[in-house]
Amino acid sequence: MKFNYLVRNNKGESHAGMIDAINKATALKTLQDRDFVVIKLQSIEKIPIFSRRIKFFEKVKRKEVFIFFRQLAILVDANVPLVQSLKSMSKQIENEYFKEIIFSIANNIDGGMSFSKAMSKYPKIFSIFSINLIKTGEVSGQLQESLIYLADHLENEYYLISKVKGAMSYPIFILGVFLLVAILVLVMVIPQLTSILTESGEELPWSTKLVVFISEFIRSYGWILFLLGIAAIFGFLRYKETEKGKVAWDTVKLKIPVFGKILQKTYLARIADTLSALTKGGVTVIQSLNVSGQVVGNSVFKAILFKARDEIKVGRSISSSLEEHEEFPPLFCQMIKTGEQTGNLDTILGKLSVFYKKEVENVVDNLSQLIEPILLVCLGIGVSILVFSVFMPIYSLAGVM
Repeated sequence: MKFNYLVRNNKGESHAGMIDAINKATALKTLQDRDFVVIKLQSIEKIPIFSRRIKFFEKVKRKEVFIFFRQLAILVDANVPLVQSLKSMSKQIENEYFKEIIFSIANNIDGGMSFSKAMSKYPKIFSIFSINLIKTGEVSGQLQESLIYLADHLENEYYLISKVKGAMSYPIFILGVFLLVAILVLVMVIPQLTSILTESGEELPWSTKLVVFISEFIRSYGWILFLLGIAAIFGFLRYKETEKGKVAWDTVKLKIPVFGKILQKTYLARIADTLSALTKGGVTVIQSLNVSGQVVGNSVFKAILFKARDEIKVGRSISSSLEEHEEFPPLFCQMIKTGEQTGNLDTILGKLSVFYKKEVENVVDNLSQLIEPILLVCLGIGVSILVFSVFMPIYSLAGVM
């Protein structure tokens, strides 16, 4: 039989793996003979195949992460030891994958590792920003304050991104449904009407001929178009994973009308918020720019922040470096310059973060109100063209008969 195990060695390090044994008792004894403390031991073969966990699909949502930090801050504020707090939380987390991660972090801390170091083992779950902020809290003795700020930061970012995604997904969904309905009409309805129109011998309008041609083309070569579409999507996703592809796609996103401005302001809010949190926590400006570049989520802004980081090393100011790039508006650079001159950079950055978050919320709210009438007009035009091209000749034919 095969067993999955989670053990801890004499150095306090946790290890997971699989072992073959006749039964559970034999597997337990084998692991203990290797000087392991067995934390978890479970038979694989006893688990029905339909209920086994598929690691490929295991992930931790943003919402789960900020809720975790929020609850952890409450426990730490109540003077509950960190290890005990983490183990208590691991028992109530519903996500089994996240539960194992928290339990492993608790064991690593119990073995002498720092909280930030234990978190750094899971870079896909905890960003470098989160790790650096926790590290700052550990060094300064203000872990609870760092946890509260981190929870607030992640929560605000989560709802801001959700709002932007919601504004973008609605028109895409509506247009997608309209496109699907149009294809079904062209494939299933138009061929039935084409025979009636052609048998009449009447000269068809150019718009009707175009619709009939598109219908016949889709019916004859639709499967080729479908395969080409799948190949194009797959190729695009592969290209987007390359360094060159990331830069190209991130550049295009910023150029999209309306939505590009929303994304730009979202990135500016994230940069200001990250820099404010790190500089306020005592992290150097160079390290803060390095972390901000890694967590901003856009290759264009990442390159600019890394360039600013390198230029600061040779004596330039942040504002003078950023104002060379059109991605950073004059207001942003002027506020940074004021903060550098007055020595209140962290405070100015905090105000910038609030300002751009409000800007994004206002633009998204106004956009949401405009999207519905614009979509109705577009759909109305599309339906009108289809009706005029197909049904008007039928009505004319009926009038002649």
